[in-house]
Amino acid sequence: MIIEWQRAKYGLRKAWLCALVFAFVSVPAVASAADDPLATSFIKTSGTNFTLDGRPFFVTGVNNHYLTYGSQDEVTRVLDDAVAMGANVVRTFLQPVIGSLDGSKPTIWDWRLEGEASNLAVNSTYLLHWDPSQNKMAINDGANGIQKVDFLIAEAGKRRLRLIIAVLDFWAYTGGAQQMRAWYGSRDEATFFFDDSRTKRDYRTWVRHVVQRVNPLTRRAYRDDPTIMAWELMNEGNARPEALRLAWTAEMSAYVKSLDSNHLVSSGNANILHRKLSDLTIPTLDFGTWHGYPVYYKLTIQQFNDMITKFCRLAERAGKPVLLEEFGYARSNRDSADAYAMWLDTIARDPRCAGWIVWRLVSRQDSGRYPVDEHDQFDVHHDGGALWNILKAATARATQTRETSPVSETIREAP
Repeated sequence: MIIEWQRAKYGLRKAWLCALVFAFVSVPAVASAADDPLATSFIKTSGTNFTLDGRPFFVTGVNNHYLTYGSQDEVTRVLDDAVAMGANVVRTFLQPVIGSLDGSKPTIWDWRLEGEASNLAVNSTYLLHWDPSQNKMAINDGANGIQKVDFLIAEAGKRRLRLIIAVLDFWAYTGGAQQMRAWYGSRDEATFFFDDSRTKRDYRTWVRHVVQRVNPLTRRAYRDDPTIMAWELMNEGNARPEALRLAWTAEMSAYVKSLDSNHLVSSGNANILHRKLSDLTIPTLDFGTWHGYPVYYKLTIQQFNDMITKFCRLAERAGKPVLLEEFGYARSNRDSADAYAMWLDTIARDPRCAGWIVWRLVSRQDSGRYPVDEHDQFDVHHDGGALWNILKAATARATQTRETSPVSETIREAP
């Protein structure tokens, strides 16, 4: 259902588009993809900034959910469109997860769905499954398994894009943590996976396999590949109670760090309810994440803009970068272009903000069509439309204002 929103009282569209294009005077110095031809350096942090070779790396990124199971052409189209937009980071999740191939452990989602990859038709791809002969989790290293991740990393590297990879999804859309708790007969969506010794063992086994895997296309172990910017423990791992979420996050982030000292680690949590960014106090998390959708929280676009400033203020208090790593606003809203222009301008002007990753860039499917997004209407297309041009202008401004000063000299007092 299309939801009409109260229009924020902040001026006309023209004013905000001009502000977006011409007024990014306070954008931190940014290292661009062109400065990183071989992607030989790992992204690091300094205060509220990400850094690359001593210069701030301001994230201008895109999410895509089907990069680990779409066809090779669908994957490369997304990556090419990300480059065309000027993005420097692409975020995705490692999926799908199924029951057993023989059906003795049911798959709790429609694994056999036919249609387009964007609409969760995975075309027989699976990364994790239950092996009844061994009575335990098994990992699919085949062409319809983790070799698809090999391809994604290799192709992103060729395009000088960095990847943020969530090693699991909380939601059951393509299995995720919900499928893994279902292996053990649990219907508890919020507690079992994060507390049961078996699922915790399975998670650690999966993390170890991923981090230590050697990509045959790049001849690099994943943990040694700078194309990967960061690992996220889970997309929106909504464990309850909060104490359990924090304990699990601390345990697993420390485990990832013990295996991989090169890459940044974050929780991947939405972090918007209750105690915002409460997990940022965990020492083995390098940066914070939050996910913002005004439609879900009944916020006007001005109220959401104010929330951006609040989260960047929290980053300053914690002394760590914070990313708005998912956000979207329905295209059918008459003020949609104004909203994106305002939010991107606010993030760019505040030196405490580390960047943004829009939900979500989708490209033409193998059918030759863009997928239909009738529900949320958050999809971004490389179509020359108003939203595309706003995002492209924002990425261009971030690159064009790059300076050569070290990080410490580029931090300015926020307005």
